[in-house]
Amino acid sequence: FEHLSSAAPVVTDLLALAPSLKAMVTSRAALHVYGEHEFSLPPLALPDFRSSATVSELNEYSAIALFVQRAAAVKPDFQITEENASDVAEICARLDGLPLAIELAAARIKLLSPAALRTRLASRLQLLTGGARDLPVRQQTLRAAIDWSYDLLSPAEQKLFRRLSVFVGGCTLEAVEAVCNTKSDLELDLLDGMASMVDKSLVRQLEQHAEEPRFVMLETVREYAVEKLTASGEEALTKRSHAAYSLVLAEEAAESDLHNIWLHRLDLEYDNFRAALEYLTQSGDAEWGLRLGTALFPYWERREYFAEGRDHLRKLFNLKGAVSDKVRARALFAAGVLAGEQRDNDAATALIEESLQMARSMQDTRGVAVALNALAVFTRDRGDLTRARSIFEETLAVWREVGDRLSVARAVSNLANMARLQGDCDSARSLYEESLGIFRELRNAEGIARSLNYQGDIARDQGDILAARSLYEASLGAFREIGNSLGVAGTLADLGNLARDSRDYAAAHSFYRESMTLFQEQGHKRGIARVLECFACTAAAQWQAERSLRLAGAAAALRQGIGAPLTRAEHAELEELLEPARLALTHSGGSTAWLQGWTMPAGKAIEEALAYEEISGAACK
Repeated sequence: FEHLSSAAPVVTDLLALAPSLKAMVTSRAALHVYGEHEFSLPPLALPDFRSSATVSELNEYSAIALFVQRAAAVKPDFQITEENASDVAEICARLDGLPLAIELAAARIKLLSPAALRTRLASRLQLLTGGARDLPVRQQTLRAAIDWSYDLLSPAEQKLFRRLSVFVGGCTLEAVEAVCNTKSDLELDLLDGMASMVDKSLVRQLEQHAEEPRFVMLETVREYAVEKLTASGEEALTKRSHAAYSLVLAEEAAESDLHNIWLHRLDLEYDNFRAALEYLTQSGDAEWGLRLGTALFPYWERREYFAEGRDHLRKLFNLKGAVSDKVRARALFAAGVLAGEQRDNDAATALIEESLQMARSMQDTRGVAVALNALAVFTRDRGDLTRARSIFEETLAVWREVGDRLSVARAVSNLANMARLQGDCDSARSLYEESLGIFRELRNAEGIARSLNYQGDIARDQGDILAARSLYEASLGAFREIGNSLGVAGTLADLGNLARDSRDYAAAHSFYRESMTLFQEQGHKRGIARVLECFACTAAAQWQAERSLRLAGAAAALRQGIGAPLTRAEHAELEELLEPARLALTHSGGSTAWLQGWTMPAGKAIEEALAYEEISGAACK
């Protein structure tokens, strides 16, 4: 009905004349007449094209079924097979489940295989043409279909529609206000404009529990809007406004210490941050780009986007634009830490040393302290414990000079960790107690929880199982109280290891299971890998050799995937615990089990780890 919208009063007149009459109207835009009830039709149901759904499972989705039906109409022998299933699923997903787009794409199967069609979808509007001639012109190409909706908009609404295309993955009303009306030149009320976008099916409104709703453009529609934005001459200004808003949001989040609410917000906005970084890189704005990258650094670290973060920063460092020393020093620090997370210690050390030098030249004492701490960590991970301890001591001295008690407590804790690694348990315990005292003085719950956990490690090292359990349980309670899920998960894994040391394998499994659940909920892949390793070591202790090496191989593959391998010390400890499994198998048998785990999907490895059944005797499984 959208091409007959001026006839809406006729519908109203008919309903008034015939009280028993009901009218069902299909349209891309609401009629806005009295008594109208809107029923929004969502796109067709889609599978996750990245999942490993079977052919029969895919056929249950309406988008896939429509594609197959229309493809068979032009190529009668077409059907979904194991070979083309993922391509068909991705085609339908990239077309947003839109029936017209799927029909037009399926018609191309006469000439293109699903794989070839998928690769050509980068430009949907050029590809999806040639609809049936007996259909209205507006339904013969995807571009013509969207043209109809675009032409329904007023000039001011068309301007808003074009500018909305800079958002990737959706936006809030706050973001629309900041980006699309920077110069107050929209010439319409923003709320009315967004209502019109939703009414005319150009934007979808997604309600979120206790949060501001998000507005999302289907990618097919966004491609069209991007073309209109480029043609309007407003592209550069709108993208810069988008980058400015992204920078402000990221810097505000970085100052929040990334509590769960902010983490969720950044997850929702991450595609927008990527788009902003790409624009700033392409436009050569190194200052804004490095500020944005530095603000996103804690998020990259938390979400384990180490390689992606380093790549963005590397590109920005290569730009020739002017950058203040303060911004460059902080960006160098961020890049160094990300490199360190990937155990690229040479690159990490070089980046941090450059950041340290710049901080000293600017007399930025805090910058000096944090750079020294990172340098000490990398030195420790290389195995040079003596030099690492010396740098940690220098870090502590700087924080004492600054007078930052919280940072002093953390530095003392780091120094205690070094003493423990060097086997100096008395010094380690004394330092942990000093650190704990400061955390309690400051009422810093997270610091208290970590200090208790570290003291548990000391007790475990010395074979005092009862003391270790008591300290770990106190740490667990403190982490639960402040809602630190990652801290809870890590401490549960420690309790599992303690139970394993005591040969209480059923209890160990119970702790590991709860830990794994929490790491999965947080999407924390390093944590998942750690618990898989815990399961593997427990299996080795029980002479379940093949299972042990499969799980260890799966954990190694997961670490490889995110670029976060174990440190030398961690790897040596793991190999020592896996040794019973390796000795129980031939070299080829052990390699086969490891490779099975390496190639196993992470989800399958987790299922195997959780499907534990305690066995008796020394039989190998």
